[in-house]
Parts: sequence; structure tokens; C-alpha cells
Amino acid sequence: QIQLVESGGGLVQSGASLTLSCTHPWATLDLYAIAWFRQAPGKEREGLACISNNDPMPYYADSVTGRFIISRDVAKNTVSLQMNSLQSDDTGLYHCAVMGGPNHVCSGPLSTSGPWGQGTQVTVSS
Repeated sequence: QIQLVESGGGLVQSGASLTLSCTHPWATLDLYAIAWFRQAPGKEREGLACISNNDPMPYYADSVTGRFIISRDVAKNTVSLQMNSLQSDDTGLYHCAVMGGPNHVCSGPLSTSGPWGQGTQVTVSS
């Protein structure tokens, strides 16, 4: 499995929006199902959203449904996570990871052993 690179985190106020980006220097992400995970302080890693090649409907965890949007930009070789209406509970270290190949079907609960990159920190202040 390939290790992905995350970016875009930061410190924002409650109610704000933030977009995270996931990429790789040489692997073509369009060949893989990609998911975003969050590790909040003192909590287990939670799978948030997953996008595959053969299903037009991405998977979302209940905690982010209606607020987060996962999408691909094939030209930029990125998978983004647009996060809206951020709350303090959204604070955590965010990672993206490969879930499988082009035939993978995203379904919950999301789980993978990695590998994990450095992630990108999101802090939401109330």
C-alpha cells in the first residue's frame, strides 16, 4: 500500500469551513479508493468518508454526513475533504489512506491498517 500526503489543516473557529487535500508524488490516486480518517485526542481513529471509482455515491460516517464532502480532482491527482460547519468535536489529526483498488466498494465502518502519513491537524475553537 502507498503512503499518502495530507495538507490543508489549521486553526479555525466553530462554524467555519476548511478543505483538506490528499495526494501522492507519483502514484495515480484515480486508481484507488481513498478514505479520510480522524484521530481526536483520547479517541480511536474514526473513518469519515470514502470515495471509490465504481460507485457514484461516496460513503460518509453519520458524524459528518451533510457537512463534509469528499471529492477527486484527477488533473491535480488529489482527493479533497471539504469540511463545513466545523465544530469543536471535529478537532483532530486527519489522515487519508488507500482503501483498495479500482473495484473497491466503500462501506462503513471504515477501517484500514494504513500505512499512515503524518496527517494534517485541524483545530476548531469554540
